[in-house]
Amino acid sequence: MVLDERSRHVLYLRLEEVLGPEAATTLMEHLPPIGWADVAMKRDLDALEQRLDLRFAALEERVDLRSEALEHKLVAAFRGELQTALTAQGRQLAITLAGTAGALSALAFAAARLT
Repeated sequence: MVLDERSRHVLYLRLEEVLGPEAATTLMEHLPPIGWADVAMKRDLDALEQRLDLRFAALEERVDLRSEALEHKLVAAFRGELQTALTAQGRQLAITLAGTAGALSALAFAAARLT
């Protein structure tokens, strides 16, 4: 028997005769709206849960891979900037030390000449 709106209405009218309007309405509200074929069963929910678990696991793996790749790029960029900064600082220090050594040599030579 196919459950349609007409047959549901006939059932409601019969229940109303036997149980009364309030009880008939309460009982009808506990029936599925279209039919049992459209109601999800526990096995349907279990299968859905498994599919969602697989999707979330795949998504988590992709996020992990992307975050690792981003981390490697950031570390490489930081190393490159650090190496550039250290090289420039080393050159500046060498020039400063050479200038200081030259100035001290000139002061020592001038002091030796004055005495």
